[in-house]
Amino acid sequence: MTEPLFVAEPYRKSATARVIAQTDEGGLILDRTIFYARGGGQPGDSGTLDWEGGRIAIATTIKGDGGAIILVPAEPCILPPVGAETEHRLDWHLRYGHMRIHTALHLLSVVLPYPVTGGAIGHDKGRLDFDMPDSPDDPAVIEGRLNAFVTRDLPVSADWISEAELDANPGLVKTMSVQPPRGAGRIRLIRIGAGSTQVDLQPCGGTHVARTGEIGKLVLGKIEKKGRLNRRVTIALA
Repeated sequence: MTEPLFVAEPYRKSATARVIAQTDEGGLILDRTIFYARGGGQPGDSGTLDWEGGRIAIATTIKGDGGAIILVPAEPCILPPVGAETEHRLDWHLRYGHMRIHTALHLLSVVLPYPVTGGAIGHDKGRLDFDMPDSPDDPAVIEGRLNAFVTRDLPVSADWISEAELDANPGLVKTMSVQPPRGAGRIRLIRIGAGSTQVDLQPCGGTHVARTGEIGKLVLGKIEKKGRLNRRVTIALA
């Protein structure tokens, strides 16, 4: 099992770690990592990994079995041996973009309070699919409300609840197609705002900015019909 340092330290840009396994496909498993593994619509992190005598580029990061996180090299290469001490560094530009867009999509789910049927996160834009039969009447209002949340510079924090507590509060889950991962006994919640200023609380394992002001100005993109009821709404960083 890999210790996911990114959960508690999303702003950490580098870390040392020990190689505990190599995969048959040429990937690496470390004992701990700051690289987020692809999931929940958020891409896996990329960057570099150094060890005595070598350096490789990491193209992406994925989930393996039993809580393992696998770093995937950009091309076939000589890997550090099991037991080697390494240092890995994030492509921070991409990661920080993912954090800003991911947090912005949480805000979009507040502005458009419909069940979410899908989504995707990029470093400069993202989208959510909603179970929404009709397109919004005034897209400018949506964009204005999103940027109002950004301007308020609301705090973004994480809490944990038990799986039983989530079962007792099923309304916390906004996504129809993806359910929070179970088996660890607890579920991570992302809260935007605090106390009387709270605007959102939902299960999420991704990385987010610490305050909504870090997102920056947002631009509403296309609103597309995807099926009889689904509408795809795209947002981008200005």
